[in-house]
Amino acid sequence: RAPQASKPPQTHVASGPRQVWCWDLTYLPSHVLGQWFYLYLILDLYSRKIVGWEIHAEDDSTHAAHLVRRAALAEGIAQQPPEARPVLHGDNGSTLKATTVLAMLQWLGVKPSYSRPRVSNDNAHAEALFRTAKYRPEFPAHGFADVDSARAWAAVFVHWYNFDHRHSGIRYVSPAQRHAGQDRGILQQRHQVYLQARERNPARWSGNTRNWEPIGPVTLNPVRDAVAASIPNTSAEKPPLAA
Repeated sequence: RAPQASKPPQTHVASGPRQVWCWDLTYLPSHVLGQWFYLYLILDLYSRKIVGWEIHAEDDSTHAAHLVRRAALAEGIAQQPPEARPVLHGDNGSTLKATTVLAMLQWLGVKPSYSRPRVSNDNAHAEALFRTAKYRPEFPAHGFADVDSARAWAAVFVHWYNFDHRHSGIRYVSPAQRHAGQDRGILQQRHQVYLQARERNPARWSGNTRNWEPIGPVTLNPVRDAVAASIPNTSAEKPPLAA
């Protein structure tokens, strides 16, 4: 076949929560060789908060459709106008593109988006989250005994990730804090603490304090760096932090 030009990835920009979601599923090993459990997970791109998850013993599009519906209800998507409802970005797997899932997305008013075939980087945030999950100390090295033990582990992990984990990509606040709009106040307090520390002992500081400016819009698969800069930052209505 003649060479074909590669299609650029779909670019989405989230300037606030509930605008762009990423989802995927991953395999969880069991004690039985060749048997797997399936973790379905939805991540909010802007806040990095896990807004929905389920674990099942089989890979079925019905489970994926139910997860989307449950996440939409929990996040109050039905109360948003149709144009403000989120984009749901996933890979090209048959489960996430099944007719059952597409019908549910249309009913919810959620817009589907897909990665390019065989390009995992187009859904990098979900892939990174799965890596974080599987490298946690609590993840069993020899797999899970049954689906209930896998669900118990996932419940603990999701709570830790959403409420206790200080995410490096959002200035070390928790995803739940950023999702609720609390990150600006927390980062302002940290900035003042650093300024006071520099005033008490200026010899320890050779320049400005650490950057605690809140993270602005988040871009999924940016074609150019200027894409995110063109979107207004709705979370930064206040003036920037003083140095």
